[in-house]
Amino acid sequence: MTDDPQQRPADHPATGAGGADHHPAEPPRAPFPGPHTGAHSFGTGAQPQHGPESRYGTGPEAPFAPPQYGAGPDAGYPPQGFGQGFLGASQGEQGFGLPPQGGQPGQYTQAPVAQRKPLRLGLVAGAAALALVSGGVGGVVGVLATGSEAGQVTNALEAPKPSVNNVANAPAGSTQAVAQRVLPSVVMIKVAGNRASGEGSGVVLSSDGLILTNNHVAAGAGSGATMEVVFNDGSTAPATMIGADPVSDLAVIKVSGKTGLTPIELGTSDGLAVGQPVIAIGSPLGLAGTVTTGIVSALNRPVSTSGEGVPSQVNPVIDAIQTDAAINPGNSGGALVDAQGKLIGINTAIASLGGEAAGAQSGSIGLGFAIPVDQARRVADELIKTGHATYAQIGIKLRAQDTAARVLEVTPGSPADEAGIPAGAIITRLGDRPIDSGDALIAAVRSHQPGDKVKVTYTDEQGGNAETVEVTLTAAAAEGGR
Repeated sequence: MTDDPQQRPADHPATGAGGADHHPAEPPRAPFPGPHTGAHSFGTGAQPQHGPESRYGTGPEAPFAPPQYGAGPDAGYPPQGFGQGFLGASQGEQGFGLPPQGGQPGQYTQAPVAQRKPLRLGLVAGAAALALVSGGVGGVVGVLATGSEAGQVTNALEAPKPSVNNVANAPAGSTQAVAQRVLPSVVMIKVAGNRASGEGSGVVLSSDGLILTNNHVAAGAGSGATMEVVFNDGSTAPATMIGADPVSDLAVIKVSGKTGLTPIELGTSDGLAVGQPVIAIGSPLGLAGTVTTGIVSALNRPVSTSGEGVPSQVNPVIDAIQTDAAINPGNSGGALVDAQGKLIGINTAIASLGGEAAGAQSGSIGLGFAIPVDQARRVADELIKTGHATYAQIGIKLRAQDTAARVLEVTPGSPADEAGIPAGAIITRLGDRPIDSGDALIAAVRSHQPGDKVKVTYTDEQGGNAETVEVTLTAAAAEGGR
């Protein structure tokens, strides 16, 4: 572990896609303090097989406000020493992603990027932990109860086997009942290519084989890669790409030769509450059908989704749901569901303490992030119908890593221009959401659809003279879609 994390490029050129634009480079800002920060791809964890390692990503995104797979300082990013990453991973292989970030202690200003960690070590560590647990059982076994009547001995081994049906007896609304309902709709996706191979997860959208997953799962092994889907009943089928969007980190694939599948029931991410129970289902480290529980820890976390095919001028930031449900490399593309078993998010990233040093923690530390289902629904529908996704834009240029959403330039004829937002203004609210960084504004804009009318509050450069205007967001196609 090191106390001096790495940095990635600070700025990106301006673009209309995705809400707010990026301004050309400024000196890089340091990330959050603490030990070496790392991240993992939850989708196909992969080990390059030819040539140098592939690096996904763009410049630093905004700070964590405890953790960030996302947001800027006050928005809530990870505590000191936390990094973030994608969830893709394979058994014994390294996950796709970027190496750790770095900077100066005392600042939370930069979104970490994915690092690669050998997953085989995690499996070995898990085996050691299991050995320790099972090692304490032997001292208890063999103690026989002595009957209360003198001279009479009873033995539990001689008691008849009870007639119990645990499946049928699952209480309605329990984790057990939700798991039984959702497991048939969650799959493991194996990807293999000349460049990499690994596993991720996905959710069934249609009975004839449409499956939603992460872009870094489906496209992480590069062009020409093959995909195989493993279903809950153990059957398999080959799959092909329907459409992928690297900015939202979503992709839709379709299996062939399968019918009668069980589509997952879509819920809504609108109205989610911090503290409500959630269940994560996926294939961490290739362990298909793994179920874990937790709560919604926070909402509206700006999270960087750097991955395969992200245009250099686009800052790929999503408006993520944060959860403490245990998710690990391989969970990418899997389901985050509510207590009724309805899909509320697509698991995508984790914050991590992982570093390159031996023994560094790279698995779940209770800081996971999911793409809200309302955004996933819209993007998936566009990918199926057109092969690419669109995004709302406001039409300004800013520095994503800034700890304030300062307008550097307004695009002529853009929604911001028509609403009278001037250059030099600092945007502090979009709708009912506080905005405290460039990334936070980008994520907030992308959480809307083109055509939405939103209230935007801004101040002058000194933070005074607040004004609120109504802005009608317009559409900008995200480059890199298929």
